[in-house]
Amino acid sequence: MKDLDAAGLDCLASLADDGSFERAAQRLSITQSAVSQRLKSLEAQVGRLLVVRSRPLRLTEAGKVLLRFARQMHAMRADVARELGTSLPSQERLPIAVNADSLATWVMPALDELVRGGLSLELVVDDQDFTHDWLRQGAVLGCVSTVREALRGCRVVPLGVMRYTAVASPEFIAREMEGDAAGLNRATFTRLPFLIFNRKDDMQQQWVSLAFGVRHPGLRERFVPSSEAYVRAALMGWGVGVAPLVQVRRLIDEGSLVLLRPEVMLEVELFWHQWRLGPDSDEPPTSRVGTLDRIGAALAAGAERALGGEKAGWKSAPRSVRKIDPNAPKRLRG
Repeated sequence: MKDLDAAGLDCLASLADDGSFERAAQRLSITQSAVSQRLKSLEAQVGRLLVVRSRPLRLTEAGKVLLRFARQMHAMRADVARELGTSLPSQERLPIAVNADSLATWVMPALDELVRGGLSLELVVDDQDFTHDWLRQGAVLGCVSTVREALRGCRVVPLGVMRYTAVASPEFIAREMEGDAAGLNRATFTRLPFLIFNRKDDMQQQWVSLAFGVRHPGLRERFVPSSEAYVRAALMGWGVGVAPLVQVRRLIDEGSLVLLRPEVMLEVELFWHQWRLGPDSDEPPTSRVGTLDRIGAALAAGAERALGGEKAGWKSAPRSVRKIDPNAPKRLRG
């Protein structure tokens, strides 16, 4: 196969991101006709249909293969620009996928120095099961996931453990639990409202199952599909929340939220996955650190700062801790 046309690959990536020829043309500052011509040229070059012209358009399997290559080309282009001291085109950005709870707690502080240094990132938020699919399809260059195993051609780095605990506001406890945090028990959990992130989220069911030994518990559900709003809803007394300890620790310490059943914790192991763009080694290059390696190193350091203390417990070692099996059916908020 001849060398693939870089302009055509840029068009393919823009079409995947924007979902239409019109928006892709706007991003690339060219006409829709030019986008169409570059795509047709690339399709002719590989002898495959790359895009299904539907609404929204979607990539064929061959298109997904070339999208992975286009993303990797963009990352290497960013490395070259950094070494030469030049800037990337304004429309070019490096997409990575994260789950909402990580984004709400430790991801942005971890990446702050890189972004301030000029790195153009696109943060894609999705359920952890789907972040890995985004990576597999080439839609992103890296992802935070609960999956342990690396895809072929990828590197995986352990990030740490995010621990989830049940909390409620003092007002909620006074109103719904007769003022006693111990009022959440096997006899009462079915009548108390629980906050749910979205219909993919089963963290609350897992916590109840661990706390009370009930399989497939039925809960009164109140949906709040935002990590920040989820904690706000708990503060407002909307229900029992099962939230990351790193997110609610300060609120517990100051008394705005009360820890329910502190001996019960859910543990979620997190991993960073990225495409290998350098030497075929499990270790990143030491002399010339690529952009993806810098992102991975920043995330690993940020996770260690934010989640490192969670490994040793909080105040006292919990008596009931469940490590969520990454191969078992589950959802992490995204």
